[in-house]
Amino acid sequence: MGFYGEVLDKVSDLITAAFGLVAALAWNGAIQALFVQAFGTTESLAAQFSYAIIVTVIAVLATIWIARLAAQAGREKKE
Repeated sequence: MGFYGEVLDKVSDLITAAFGLVAALAWNGAIQALFVQAFGTTESLAAQFSYAIIVTVIAVLATIWIARLAAQAGREKKE
């Protein structure tokens, strides 16, 4: 792969990461709104830590689930 190919590869990676960031920010706003609706205000430090812990647990579980799905798809593709 030449220089042009490397640049194109990196630009596509950056654009993909940018869209991922935009999606993450959109989900963050939605989850915060849901948290406020379910538990009230998020102005206190305890509420912010609760939100961060809940989102972290969800993110870890989702990451494990997606990794398992990807591994399963990889095994099926090889067969």
